[in-house]
Amino acid sequence: MIVWINGTHGVGKTTTSALVRQLIPDSRVFDAEKVGETLMDITPGLPETDNFQHWPPWRQLVVETARSVLDYTGGVLVMPMTVLVEEYWREISVGLAQHAIPVRHFVLHADQDTLRRRIEGEHPVPSPFRLTYLDPYAEAARTWLHAEAEVIDTTYLTPAQAARQIAEAVKSRAL
Repeated sequence: MIVWINGTHGVGKTTTSALVRQLIPDSRVFDAEKVGETLMDITPGLPETDNFQHWPPWRQLVVETARSVLDYTGGVLVMPMTVLVEEYWREISVGLAQHAIPVRHFVLHADQDTLRRRIEGEHPVPSPFRLTYLDPYAEAARTWLHAEAEVIDTTYLTPAQAARQIAEAVKSRAL
């Protein structure tokens, strides 16, 4: 099984995922961003883009890597990864379904003011990259993302509380 933890940059996916891994037996974290970093290291580079998710090989390799790891280890993969383009989410989720891999899709959500405060409070300089994704996240949340996932509102939750909610939801459905 895959526990996909989606949401905009700065919402706490990485921190929450590490905590979810501790709460779900036989689970490991697979950050699909590492697949994008590998593709960015290809020389000469792939076609210019502002986001490696626009490269079709990223989406295909995420599916194949997850499948290969699960075939090798079994258990649960906890995957913290922002996917805000509906077409890309469909491609990934259909690819995983074709391999009979169940996916529990969660979105960590916080209101725009909270997200902006969190990003602007980052060490030592706020990430302009993360700030540019606030509006695309809001649009995805409004048009398709929240309908496709189990939404965990983290506005007033700690990462540990969000992780417990996700782990409890996964365990309650697995029984």
